[in-house]
Amino acid sequence: MPEDLFNSFMNGPDENGRFGEFGGRFVSETLMPLILELQDQYDIAKTDPTFWAEMDDLWEHYVGRPSPLYHASRLTEELGGAKIYMKRDELNHTGAHKINNVLGQIILARRMGKKRIIAETGAGQHGVATATVCAKFGLKCVVYMGAHDVERQAPNVFRMRLLGAEIVPVTSGRGTLKDAMNDALRDWVTNVRDTFYCIGTVAGPHPYPAMVRDFQSIIGKEVRTQMERAEGRLPDTLIAAIGGGSNAMGLFYPFLDDKGVNIIGVEAGGKGVNAKMEHCASLTGGRPGVLHGNRTYLLQDDDGQILEGFSISAGLDYPGIGPEHAWLHDIGRAQYVSITDVEALAAFQKCCQLEGIIPALEPSHALAHVIKIAPTLPKDHLLVMNMCGRGDKDIFTVARALNFEMGEFA
Repeated sequence: MPEDLFNSFMNGPDENGRFGEFGGRFVSETLMPLILELQDQYDIAKTDPTFWAEMDDLWEHYVGRPSPLYHASRLTEELGGAKIYMKRDELNHTGAHKINNVLGQIILARRMGKKRIIAETGAGQHGVATATVCAKFGLKCVVYMGAHDVERQAPNVFRMRLLGAEIVPVTSGRGTLKDAMNDALRDWVTNVRDTFYCIGTVAGPHPYPAMVRDFQSIIGKEVRTQMERAEGRLPDTLIAAIGGGSNAMGLFYPFLDDKGVNIIGVEAGGKGVNAKMEHCASLTGGRPGVLHGNRTYLLQDDDGQILEGFSISAGLDYPGIGPEHAWLHDIGRAQYVSITDVEALAAFQKCCQLEGIIPALEPSHALAHVIKIAPTLPKDHLLVMNMCGRGDKDIFTVARALNFEMGEFA
């Protein structure tokens, strides 16, 4: 790892929004003034005590932070190796980490005088969080969601509608997260004057990757304090699932300069990382390119055309990854692996049966890697995985995958 080249792994991005060769701003001329205005507003907010006072109050009294750091004792005993902790962000209001970031962006939108909020969503958790905060503040909310995801994430679609959001099913491509983001960007170009685009992950044009990371880093900051209280030291290994990568960057970022902390991101391996691209492991099976306003690793063919990723998990079903993850991968500060659908489903069931926690399919990928490596580690090794979402939304997807007859639930 070329550590001598960097004073800190936490200094990025540079003034051009770059993490090494990744990131940047690749947007139309119509959007550039809005992007620059957003950056200016965020630069002001970052140093404004009243902004963070409002965030802290809402995180505590509306979201329910800090989320617990839970010792998974039965899973630890079953695996017989590392001591396993789960950061319980699925206990947040709305059931995932997404609301951490949505609050920050919508407070910024209100400061900018925007009355209409648009968002993209895959698993629906970002859409639910956006609809929730818009309802709280009386803002119009439009959520773009791939038609395929509308079908497989029906519980979250209903929740968004209950909260007053307009859902726009996207039928282009495979009707998944990439396609929803494409249509949201088209909307933004058309409605720049009154609309704020609330991006749900650490991707998109600068300043979104850094801004979303900063809002989500509350996860890792809490883990530092909680682990010191529980164990008197920092964890040895951090593990989180990655689609675009916001929950992972939120956990990882506060530990980047702690050389003794291993960092592992877990991509969606789908049916296996193979030549057919039946997966969403862009760092494992992709190469650098430009999508959705930033340069990063992408699944693409020899002509540079973006390929359709595949995963049982709607939230990981994205053919790219956040640019900061791409940079951490290339400089070797973080390790990135892939987990298949089959492995994630097995981890889902084990977590239910051993810990009484129904995880979302997204963190089930991280948990599957925990199950894989924990037995190889000593008993005094402290391992933290981010339980970034709860599985209410996924139970019917899992039932179908496990060949349960729906009548069995009657």
